[in-house]
This record gives sequence, C-alpha cells and structure tokens, in this order.
Amino acid sequence: MSHINELIPPRPAPAIADKPLNISRIVGIAVIMLWLLLAAGLIFAMIEGWDWAKFERYGPRYIDGLITTITLVGSSIILGAILSVPIAFARMSKNRVLGALAYAYVYVFRSTPLLAQLFLIYYGLGSFRPQLEAVGLWWFFREAWYCGLLSLTLNTAAYQAEILRGAIRSVPLGQHEGAASLGISKFITFRKVILPQALIVALRPYGNEIILMIKGSAVVSIVTVFDLMGQTRYAFSRTFDYQAYLWAAIFYLTIVETLRHVWAWLEARLTRHLKR
Repeated sequence: MSHINELIPPRPAPAIADKPLNISRIVGIAVIMLWLLLAAGLIFAMIEGWDWAKFERYGPRYIDGLITTITLVGSSIILGAILSVPIAFARMSKNRVLGALAYAYVYVFRSTPLLAQLFLIYYGLGSFRPQLEAVGLWWFFREAWYCGLLSLTLNTAAYQAEILRGAIRSVPLGQHEGAASLGISKFITFRKVILPQALIVALRPYGNEIILMIKGSAVVSIVTVFDLMGQTRYAFSRTFDYQAYLWAAIFYLTIVETLRHVWAWLEARLTRHLKR
C-alpha cells in the first residue's frame, strides 16, 4: 500500500475577465452619471435657495394637508378592504352572473385612470343634483372630500379584490381537503386555515397598493381638496417658487419610506416562523 507524502495543491481560481466596454454599458454609465449630476444640482439649488420665511409661513398648511392625505388614504384603504372581500368571493363564485358582474367592476376600475373616475363622480354625478337631492344624497356628492374618498375607495377595492383572490388561490387545494377530512366546516376552514396563509402571501402586494394610493391621492387636489398636493398648489400660486413642490416631494418621500420600513418590519414579524 502506497502512501501519499505530498498533498496535491488546489487549482488556482480562474481569472475573472474584465467585461469589455460595449455600447450598452457606456450608455448605462452615462445615464447614471447624468442622474447623479442632476440630483447633485437639485440638492445644491435647494440648499442655496432655501427660504425659511416661506417655509415657516406655509409649513402649517403643509402639515394640515399631510393630515388630510393620511386621513383620506387611510379611510379609503379600510373601506376598500371591506368592499374587496365580497368582490373577491364573487370573482371566485361559480355563479356566472355574479362572476361576470365582479369581473366587469374590476376590469373597469383597473383599466381606467383614477383621475377619470374622480371626474365622473365629482362632475358627472354632480350634474344630477335634482335627483340626488330627491333621494337625500346631495350632501355627500356636493363635497369634494367625499367624492375623493368614494373614488379612491372604489379604485382600491378593485385592486385589493384581485390581491385577495390571488392570495386565496395560491393556498394549495390540499389545505381544503385536509380540513374537510377532519370534519371542519368551510367557514372555520377559511377563517382558521386558508385566510391566515392567504394574508401572508398578500402582505407585500397590500403594502405596494397602499404606497400607490398615497401617491395617487394627489389627484384629489384638482377638485379643490386641500390635501398635501392641494396645499402645495396653494403655496406655489402665492409664491411662484418651485421649492413648494420640493417640500411636497420631501413629505411624500418621508411618508413612503416610513411606511416601507414599517411594512418590512411587519412582514418579517409575521413570517418569522417560515424562516429557517
């Protein structure tokens, strides 16, 4: 029996060849450098031209607009979540009429701009004032805030219904069959077995939908709702200073980043049992 006195040295790692500079890489680097220069110039201009007097004057209005935006979006998200449940079940229903109606609702509100929906509710239904007064609903449709709330609610309900439907469909069919074999009722199966798993799947899409609603809610400023963007337009109409929109961008960025980190923490908290 022979013995090996010397170990065979390992093979050296293959040399990493530098990627050649082609047209696409050069264009990509140029675009990145351009964006960096624009960002640096914008930050420099904002610092150099910062007017504390204007900010102190209109800052309270921005805070009021921020509260209005959060209230409007929060209310529409909650109401949309409630409305999305029956719509999602109607989409999954075996009843063709019910399924077709739910599909038409989702199709219309997901395929048309939010601004068009807002105009149809605020200006379109507003043209039926005598009929609305006759049924006692004019008090609702004469207020821009309520029309904005209704349009945001109907819009997000369509998206949330599809999120919920997709999440429920993602749960394996064996979960239903296993619960049925144990004699568990369909309602308890859905509430205790299916829904918790579906909500984990839907958690991230729900967060994305909330962020999109926060940014999309700016359209209500067009119908005289003084949300964050509405107050921004007011400040700009008085000062004609572009920084008014920079302040709004900072507020929106702060809201979105805060929500993104909170949602990431919530997702990590709720899915910690799935990590190994």
